[in-house]
Amino acid sequence: KLIIPESAYRIHEIDEHIIVSTAGITSDARVLIEKAQVLAQRHRVTFDSPIEPETIIKDISNIKQQFTQYGGARPFAVSMMLAGLNDGKPELFASDVTGNYFSYYANAIGENDGKIRDMLKEKYRHTFNLKQGIKLALEIFESIHGNNFKMNKFELSYMDKEEKKLKRLEGDKIKEI
Repeated sequence: KLIIPESAYRIHEIDEHIIVSTAGITSDARVLIEKAQVLAQRHRVTFDSPIEPETIIKDISNIKQQFTQYGGARPFAVSMMLAGLNDGKPELFASDVTGNYFSYYANAIGENDGKIRDMLKEKYRHTFNLKQGIKLALEIFESIHGNNFKMNKFELSYMDKEEKKLKRLEGDKIKEI
């Protein structure tokens, strides 16, 4: 009750065209998010163009993997799912705690991710638009959480293709879509 909701977001902006969601130890996530933001800024300043989403996830995954090899350093205990626009086309990547990353059409990380992925495999279609994708996500979460599902506990963020920026929706705003 005392935490300011905006300080506890699990979805962060890396650059104006890239967002990342995290699951795991929040302090580890913050370190990697800041590294990703610096990579994106450095690329933009150096090349006067936006960085590709895969470059970000590859570099962050390499950092995560390096920390699995050194004695005296613990691995980053965080999974990350990165979404971005590359030449106006959406891309989605996920990186696990070991530093492996893959590209996806749809994915989930965190609590109940296995169940969610199973339902996505069954119900997701490549032809979905934003509204259909949001409807499917809500349907999946509602079926998993049952009576415990509350719209005000749900955070949804997406990249707006036209405006090329992060949009956040919460509670009743999600229903409007």
